[in-house]
Amino acid sequence: MKKKILIMTVFVTIFVAFLNVYSKPVYAAENTSQVPESHLLEIKEQQAKSIEEYKQKYGNDAYGITAYILHVVQIYSIPFCFLGIVIASIYRLVIGVRHLENAEKGLGMIVAIVTLAIICQVLPLVFAVVVKLGKE
Repeated sequence: MKKKILIMTVFVTIFVAFLNVYSKPVYAAENTSQVPESHLLEIKEQQAKSIEEYKQKYGNDAYGITAYILHVVQIYSIPFCFLGIVIASIYRLVIGVRHLENAEKGLGMIVAIVTLAIICQVLPLVFAVVVKLGKE
């Protein structure tokens, strides 16, 4: 029982650390429960500017939006994949000790998550290469 509590504590600590690394501070004021509308508009304008840059870079609205979405997926897939690997490892190493069929399921989950992580990291590059070669 103590091992499970220790593992869950480590899991929560790692999760919070990844959230702190990959999150941006939204608003640094005394009252953080309310975000001013001007700050939200500023974030919206930055995202719209970024989408416009992708549209200009690829020369097409559909390609630009697709490239932007793939870029966002690439960035946010990293913490989710680490989180999935941690959960699958707990599933394999903690639960799988008592139930051997769960250990095999945990290994399958790890393989699937690593495969998904690789796909999410490589897909924007493949998209860019295919679009650039298709225009020539």
